[in-house]
Amino acid sequence: MQRLRRWYAWFVQRAPRIRDLMYIGFSLITILAQAASGRAGWQLRDWVVLGLGIVASLALWWRRRFPVTVTVVAILALLGGQIFVPMGLALLTLAIRRRDLALAVLSLAAYAGYVLSSYWNQPSDLWVLIFTGPFLIGTWVAIGAYIGARRDLMVSLRDRAERAEAERELRADQARLGERARIAQEMHDVLAHKVSLIALHAGGLEVNPAVGPEKVESSAGLIRETARQAMEDLREVLGVLRTDLSAAGADLAPVPRAVDLARLVEASRAAGVNVQSDLELPDDVPASVGRTVYRIVQEALTNVHKHARGVSTEVFVKGAPGTGVTVRVTNVRPVAADSLLPGSGAGLVGLRERVSLSGGSISAGPTAEGGWRVEAWLPWSEKDPGRLGRPGDIDEGEG
Repeated sequence: MQRLRRWYAWFVQRAPRIRDLMYIGFSLITILAQAASGRAGWQLRDWVVLGLGIVASLALWWRRRFPVTVTVVAILALLGGQIFVPMGLALLTLAIRRRDLALAVLSLAAYAGYVLSSYWNQPSDLWVLIFTGPFLIGTWVAIGAYIGARRDLMVSLRDRAERAEAERELRADQARLGERARIAQEMHDVLAHKVSLIALHAGGLEVNPAVGPEKVESSAGLIRETARQAMEDLREVLGVLRTDLSAAGADLAPVPRAVDLARLVEASRAAGVNVQSDLELPDDVPASVGRTVYRIVQEALTNVHKHARGVSTEVFVKGAPGTGVTVRVTNVRPVAADSLLPGSGAGLVGLRERVSLSGGSISAGPTAEGGWRVEAWLPWSEKDPGRLGRPGDIDEGEG
């Protein structure tokens, strides 16, 4: 079987040249038969026919590389010795290779050569030659044009398939890169807030080493609980990565509800941040809007934990169908200039992307008093009744 495959591969590789040899051999046989058909033995005309036939037949070896030149040689041989086979094979190759003005001109020249050579060598009814010529020449040209058009079509389909395959791979690569970016953003949103709370509790114990055992026990319990929640969140995200359930990045975390905002603010209060909140967000807020609001408040409080720990912070959230949702988190100027944790700079970038995809607007910057404010507005159409986001829901408007 292996040897048969090698022979087949060898044949496929050399098939064009094998066909050339077959065409040349067939043409030489017909020329030899035509030259030897004289009744009175070999005459000068027979030798002329044989010589022209050999030249025209051997020229077929270069029919693919120089189809026009080979066709001209075959037409001249037709005029000189009424040799048809090389001319037909040359026209066939020319029609396969190109279907343009050159094919039309040489086809007319072959037609004229057929009529003239037939009339000179064997005078007969000229009108019969004029009417039979198009069928003889046209058959070769039509067959070649069909083969050439079919080949061009196959090449076009093959190129289109390769282009579609390349585009599919490119889209897959882009989808993978987008999924990685969404996973990185989701892990930042899920873990950065919890880690900042842990660092804030640990920093409080560090700056107050003389606190009583009750305070140490309470802070240690908060650190332990926050670390446990962070590990659970990390386990959920990694579980999604292992099972590859996230087709659009929306199921990386549960959709937060409005009541989760109060829990988020309370966690910051427990960490020692003086947070004043005014939360007026109905529970029937659309899932995409609810998630974005939650992420905005979470990221803003995370930055407070990192860069302005212990300062007074105000969280304002208010929304209704038709008017949209306004989110504003403002903190006063911190006393210390150092940061508890280094910032990656990806949080606000991710928030801007989320808000932009939701059709809203967001601004972040220092206030006139030296503090910092993050303010955003998200659209909430009256036509969108919204739905209650429950843990485990998949946000169809995300990603």
